[in-house]
Amino acid sequence: MSIFLAKRLLTLVATLLGASVVVFGVLEILPGNVAQVLLGPDADPEAVQAMAEQLGLNQPAWQRYTDWITGLFQGQMGDSYTYGTPVLELVLERLSVTTPLAVMAMLLTTVLALLAGVYAASHHNKLGDVGTMGLAQIGIAIPNFWFAILLILLFSVKLQWFSAGGFPGWTEEVGGGWWPALQALILPAVALAVVQAAILARITRSAVLEVLREDFVRTARAKGLSQRAVLWGHVLRNAMIPVITVMGLQFANLLAGTIVVENVFYLPGLGRLIFQSIANRDLIVVRNCVMLLAAMVIVVNFVVDLLYAVIDPRVEASDV
Repeated sequence: MSIFLAKRLLTLVATLLGASVVVFGVLEILPGNVAQVLLGPDADPEAVQAMAEQLGLNQPAWQRYTDWITGLFQGQMGDSYTYGTPVLELVLERLSVTTPLAVMAMLLTTVLALLAGVYAASHHNKLGDVGTMGLAQIGIAIPNFWFAILLILLFSVKLQWFSAGGFPGWTEEVGGGWWPALQALILPAVALAVVQAAILARITRSAVLEVLREDFVRTARAKGLSQRAVLWGHVLRNAMIPVITVMGLQFANLLAGTIVVENVFYLPGLGRLIFQSIANRDLIVVRNCVMLLAAMVIVVNFVVDLLYAVIDPRVEASDV
């Protein structure tokens, strides 16, 4: 296990470094001048140059990259050009919205997909299978931002069960609380989860059907185990390798999807911060937020690799 873990850790570090180079390089080649944006199009060129020097934009790219990476290791992301506050404070504040939203959406995705996938596989080529996969196909075809608008029209405008947008905060001191905050995240989580659940349900169905043809399943049934015990106790675990792979990729999609959904519901999350920072040419915020999202995706994939070895020890043995 130590060799397996060491290899995965080295891969994790190398991937993070590679992602940092890509993120920094892509933002460096973008046209535009942050100092010019901050001072306005009619600003004096000398003032623009002085602002660029103050922001450190006149330094070589390699030095700015080194300073950025060093700051990340020290927990320092610099100050936002637009907000004038430390980027770390902005990111932590917005993560208090984005992280619960992504977790809620992932939990909802997992529950819906496993239930639908196992049910469809257990009713293979029957009405339940055809109906469930038909609904899944519709879910795949629906864009999450369009579905988010439908949810607002139905549950906010017509039924008035939820607010159409905004976030009250997690504490009563700012006019919110745990329950109002969770209510504000329910519709966005559903909008994010439906498409992902539809995709994962089809993957789950295919994986379960493949395992159902194995000899040990017939043996389990011959021992007198019920259909439910066979499906949930034996088949599903052996079918989880491809399912977990897709779940790891979907978590990345959920993080990226929050950029659109947070703007639809006017949520002050990380996605909306990235959107506003791009509009303001606040590249230091964009760089750190994109790197954070990339790091979260890479770490999730690292955890998925570890889960492979937990679920199927043969994966670890073959890798070592």
